Amino acid sequence: MPRWKKILYALLGTAVLVAGGLFGWTFLHRPDTCADGVERIGDECVGVNGEGYDFGTPEISGVARAIAQENERIDKEPHVTVAMMLPLQSGSEALRRQIRSDLHGAYLGQLQANEGEGEPPKIRLVLANPGREYAHQAPVVDTLLRMARSPEDRLRAVTGFNLSLDATTEAVRRLTAHQVPVLASRITGDGIANEEGLDAVAKPKFPGLARIIPTNLEVARALAAFTGGQRREDRRTVLVHDTRQDSYNESLAKAFASIEEKGPAGPAEMPFTSPAIDEAGSTGNDFTEIANNICSSEADTVYFAGRTLHLRLFALKLAEVGCAKRHYTIISGSDAASLRQYMSGDDWEKLRGTDGQARVTVQYAAPAHPAAWETELTAWRKEWRDSQGREPTAKELPQYLAEPKKALDDLRDLIETVRLRRTDLGAAPNLDDSRTMLVYDGMVTVGTALHQVQSGPAEKVPGLREVGQEWVRMNAQHRVPGTSGLICLTGGGNPYDKPVAVVELDPGRKGEGTLKYVGLGWPAGAPQPKNCVIPSSTP
Repeated sequence: MPRWKKILYALLGTAVLVAGGLFGWTFLHRPDTCADGVERIGDECVGVNGEGYDFGTPEISGVARAIAQENERIDKEPHVTVAMMLPLQSGSEALRRQIRSDLHGAYLGQLQANEGEGEPPKIRLVLANPGREYAHQAPVVDTLLRMARSPEDRLRAVTGFNLSLDATTEAVRRLTAHQVPVLASRITGDGIANEEGLDAVAKPKFPGLARIIPTNLEVARALAAFTGGQRREDRRTVLVHDTRQDSYNESLAKAFASIEEKGPAGPAEMPFTSPAIDEAGSTGNDFTEIANNICSSEADTVYFAGRTLHLRLFALKLAEVGCAKRHYTIISGSDAASLRQYMSGDDWEKLRGTDGQARVTVQYAAPAHPAAWETELTAWRKEWRDSQGREPTAKELPQYLAEPKKALDDLRDLIETVRLRRTDLGAAPNLDDSRTMLVYDGMVTVGTALHQVQSGPAEKVPGLREVGQEWVRMNAQHRVPGTSGLICLTGGGNPYDKPVAVVELDPGRKGEGTLKYVGLGWPAGAPQPKNCVIPSSTP
């Protein structure tokens, strides 16, 4: 055989081997997909999908399909995409129910934005799963940034965000750095918020970020104001806090430590370290020792800066110690809104003790409560009648109570409409834990911003910068009546004097305990002003 033929055959053989090797490598290493746009990483399905995929969480199958059906309904109309970003998988049944509550709010908010306003653009909603504790947020953010640049997807806002973690902060930082507007509906950590003031507003830490929930510092101010200006005695309070790296725990501990108290000093702070948000680890043993130490002091009020799972364990340990039949009140933050879902029949019995009397009650600052507006309006009307001798007219009712009451009534009407349509949401929406209300308010706020910046023909899509710049104008005449209270955004995109609902988890005397609305706390010490005009003295 001629030498040139040998060389040619050798080259061809090498090429075949290389091509085969590349094909084999690609075949073996191609992404393992769970669904369109969703990649399997370990035991999680991470990515973005708006076609009804439930991310392996059966509790959200119904509402995921309902979102997909609404997306299909408005597909031929002028629309933009909004992403709902939060972890969508969990090994905990209680956490999976919480995820469903969040998505109930997202779906109902999408319906309200698409049907209630009736103006373009409509909202196509997609679900973005960043993995447990936002561990895989980076590739999801990459996808969302591509969708923001895509003329087909037209992503114009990302909402959701339910955990104040470093990974959450990084996701928000990258999105806003690329001018993607972010509306955070359920994070209270002070680190994921823009500062106020001329210089801070001119160069915000997170350009295009808005929040509709008070920070932990504002929650602490609201709780302090809720006591009627009466400072607690220092000797009768103690701070118990989780030292695990978690922005929510850290900022809540600092906020509680900043509350001014009177009298001689009480017991020093008592730290513990949990292994993870949804893992107990050895915290049960830690809590036994902490409870014994509290028992040795005069403290009967505990500020608890930690997550719900650990709050439950701590409350049970404190009840077990039962020091001299002393009654304890535990005060915590917004994460405690889900505590009741973690409680079993045996748990309620432990909190009561053998005599049926409550040993421990938990009081927390919920971002919302469905009983707040009717309760407050009833009390306000009574005071009016006593002082004026007549019933108030509709115009005389305080806006900060009447407008949220109407918004909540509208949400309940929408829930009934969805029920009559026989739309499968997996379970009836439950407003008690505030999750559905908060996420709904977030979607309505996004929808309002989109409608307000829309100008010209319906086919013209609002720009990213336009939407992000709209947040700061959403106050006064352009306030958003939310089910959780009036949403009036400052120059930093923060809610001004947004109320918190003080709620008490009371074990009662038998059976399951009750979640009782106690009252409203205002971060500024007083309700929002008429028309929610933000005063110039706001820091």
